Amino acid sequence: MADLMRPAWAAIDLAALQHNVKVIRKLAGGKRILAILKANAYGHGLQRIAQALSEIDAIGVARVDEALQLRNAGVTRPIVLLEGFFDASQIPVLAASNIQPVIHNLRQMKELSQVDQLGDTLKVWLKVDTGMHRLGLEPDQVVSAYQQLLDLPQVNDHPVVISHLACADEPEHPQNERQIALFASILEQLPPSSTSLVNSAALLAQLAPQYDWVRPGLALYGVSPFATKTGADHDLKAVMNLRASIISVRQIKAGEAVGYGGYWIASEDTYIGIVAIGYGDGYPRHAPEGTPILINGNIYPLVGRVAMDMVTVNLGRRLSVKLGDTAELWGAKLPVERVAEAVGTIPYELLCNVARRVQLDYQ
Repeated sequence: MADLMRPAWAAIDLAALQHNVKVIRKLAGGKRILAILKANAYGHGLQRIAQALSEIDAIGVARVDEALQLRNAGVTRPIVLLEGFFDASQIPVLAASNIQPVIHNLRQMKELSQVDQLGDTLKVWLKVDTGMHRLGLEPDQVVSAYQQLLDLPQVNDHPVVISHLACADEPEHPQNERQIALFASILEQLPPSSTSLVNSAALLAQLAPQYDWVRPGLALYGVSPFATKTGADHDLKAVMNLRASIISVRQIKAGEAVGYGGYWIASEDTYIGIVAIGYGDGYPRHAPEGTPILINGNIYPLVGRVAMDMVTVNLGRRLSVKLGDTAELWGAKLPVERVAEAVGTIPYELLCNVARRVQLDYQ
């Protein structure tokens, strides 16, 4: 039975997380792992996930505040700042906290070269744009930038050279081959360096296994990046199990409407259950009728409009759900990939949008 004093929560399965790390290590074939924990570890809780990943080689986050939160929590492993610094004033903070920025534009190069009196030098990563066309230096800028970084007294080692595949979740897409070939040609012009190109999708598809670092994000949490698969297809286990209490069960007659705007009208006499979760908890407001919700091992369809604190499920004419039962919105028994498909979004969005008022229970 659910805890009615705490209507919506996410059970975070740390054993599943460790299982996924083992799967990733096997696929990576001894390559180093940069675990991507941005966006509150994809909704799983930044600090606790970082602490649970005690044997990971490094942690990747997007923002300076995420990196500092980890340092303040006592996390000592290398932290890579994936978007780099946004302003020169952040550089001394990064150096003092041993946070490794990604350099992806010439302005960052200039600001780094002009910083005086750094107490500690920086390890940096150098991002190359091979076709994503978001962040990264142009290919013809890389050799010069690499040498400039080597010559800077603010930098303490050879940069790690990285890029990002735009279409790795479509392994047969020709863009992948173009980017992999361009990355290889750029590396041929540089001194021997550590390298990274592979995210979760590229790792699972084994698109470019020869590089030194892999960067799993979604796969860590037991979710597939491919549209037609679930984590289980890759021997991954769901880490997040989003749950909520059934706080009302009632009978509805044929022709009666449920929820805001009378959006859903019962076609026959039926029972409905009210689940204590809504868009205020991060459940998608645009979830359509029929979105699956698991209760007592059975799938029931969502009906009516998602409200701030509640959703409604059609329990059918024969009642097998009672007040206080637990609904699973997604998790080990109802893959988040399946829910994302029904909603018309991607698993990343569902996981990252879980609101802070949803308590995370680590198991």
